[in-house]
Amino acid sequence: MAKLKVILVKSVIGSNGTQRATVETLGLKKLNSFSEHNDTPQIRGMIRKVEHLVKVEEME
Repeated sequence: MAKLKVILVKSVIGSNGTQRATVETLGLKKLNSFSEHNDTPQIRGMIRKVEHLVKVEEME
């Protein structure tokens, strides 16, 4: 299964509560922190919700 590396590149200040919770659920805390996840529809949906705050890289 493919893996995704999700990097927080923009602050969550000014974001609404659900977007903050989504970023935290993805395992991101501070700016430039990253986490690795399996490429599943659930993770893709979370990324789509906060796509303006994160950068996504596909890993092998």
